[in-house]
Amino acid sequence: MSSAPVPTLDPAVATRLRHDPQGLVAAIVQQHDTREVLMLGWMDDEALHRTLTTGRVVFWSRSRQEYWRKGDTSGHAQYVKAVSLDCDGDALLVEVDQVGAACHTGTRTCFDAGGPLPAVVGTRPVEESEALQ
Repeated sequence: MSSAPVPTLDPAVATRLRHDPQGLVAAIVQQHDTREVLMLGWMDDEALHRTLTTGRVVFWSRSRQEYWRKGDTSGHAQYVKAVSLDCDGDALLVEVDQVGAACHTGTRTCFDAGGPLPAVVGTRPVEESEALQ
């Protein structure tokens, strides 16, 4: 009796990815309707395959060296609405419907705890055509 083949990432998608030295791609997670940036996770080909084919976001945990589906232990699940690849192939934008907190600290986003950094706010020059409006 032969075993079923292990599902893999579509080769047409896999060839477009540019992995880091650990075989990972950054996955930026954003709330689909408010556009709020929730977190950054890491995916390898298998995590992306699972995310694209199950409707739930799956990451590769660099610290635990295992796959984890967001929300399985916390109940704070991420339901996939869309996945896009950036122009360089080295980052994903995963649009989700977030249930509960996205951050492991219990906050809505992973950017609440770190907070803003002091930065000079830039302004672009006003183009002549814009100034006339």
